[in-house]
Amino acid sequence: MKFRKLSRKPALRRAVLKLLVRDLILKEKIETTEKKGKELVKLFNFLIERAKKEKESQRRTLLKYLSGPALTKMIYELGPRYKERKGGYLRIIKLGHRLSDGARLCQIELIK
Repeated sequence: MKFRKLSRKPALRRAVLKLLVRDLILKEKIETTEKKGKELVKLFNFLIERAKKEKESQRRTLLKYLSGPALTKMIYELGPRYKERKGGYLRIIKLGHRLSDGARLCQIELIK
C-alpha cells in the first residue's frame, strides 16, 4: 500500500494531514497517533524537499499544502535550515497507549 486510509474519506484524510503538517511546522513538536504520524512523515519529507529548492515551481507545489505563517516558515526558516541535510528531518518518539481507546501515541518533532 502506498498510504494509509486512516478510516477517512480522501478529502478528510488530506485535510487532517494538512493540519498536522501545519501544526508541526509552527510548533515544531506535536503528539498524535502512530499511523497518522507515519503518514505525516511522508508528507513532511515531500514538502521539505520542495522548500530546500529555491525555484518558483517548487514554491507553487508548497502552496497546494500550506498557507500563511506555515508557508513562510517552511520557505524562509526550515528550507535553509535543512539545505545541507539529505534526510531524517523528523524524530518519532513512541509514547505508549491512549487510555480512552488504546490507540498507540507518538510524539513527532523536528530535528534541529
